[in-house]
Amino acid sequence: MFTGKVVWITGASSGIGEALVKEFSRLGAVIIASSQDMAGLERVKEACKEKSELVHLVPFDLSETTEIVSLVDKQLSIHSRIDYLLNIGGISQRARIEETPLWLDRKIFEINFFGTVALSKAVLPHMIRQKSGHILATSSISGRFGFPLRSAYSASKQALHGFIETLYLENKINNIRASVIIPGRVRTSISFNALESDGKPHGKLDAGQAKGVSPEEAARTIINGIIRNKREILVGKSELLMLYIRRFLPWLFFRIADKIKNT
Repeated sequence: MFTGKVVWITGASSGIGEALVKEFSRLGAVIIASSQDMAGLERVKEACKEKSELVHLVPFDLSETTEIVSLVDKQLSIHSRIDYLLNIGGISQRARIEETPLWLDRKIFEINFFGTVALSKAVLPHMIRQKSGHILATSSISGRFGFPLRSAYSASKQALHGFIETLYLENKINNIRASVIIPGRVRTSISFNALESDGKPHGKLDAGQAKGVSPEEAARTIINGIIRNKREILVGKSELLMLYIRRFLPWLFFRIADKIKNT
């Protein structure tokens, strides 16, 4: 199914993005791997071993969107088409609302929301012309409800749901698919890189996250969701039950959420 297909993956230098690069290369896809960490991208490409020739490194910063259209045009001049766009890159947060300066809220939105939107909007017209394509964006279970210490992160991820669902509804007629990836706990570096109130990295692995699924398992779940054309791809274990509790038993959700450490 993926042999020869062109797959663009952001956040490709670590975590779920890295695992997706490796899995898609194993499946014979041509991969455009992006991140602002060039050294990490080179390490991932090397790890693909005999499939490394399928991996093309395109570093850029999701918070800098002015050059994205020209970046996409350049990749299309090389590869002719883009079949799948997986917006995996993003950043989390560990700070209370009253301690979070507005510039930090804006920075998180620039990376998580506007970076994803800019790349998706640049790719979409080409997918419409080729009458096929699949755009995916990474949310979070906290993209479905509020969560302590994640105000801007949660809000930016909730915004992606509205964007991707609208993209799907507008472009079903163009044979464009769109999906939201909803991870729970995955053992990645996201908590290490999460921003505290001063904008510095959190620098440690959260206890709950340490018990999460591996990036490799997450990647397999995502690819299976793509094959099955799922509009929401859930990734995780028992923590995903919170999605159903919030929907059907909101009083219980708030009782559980009240017990979460938020300082």
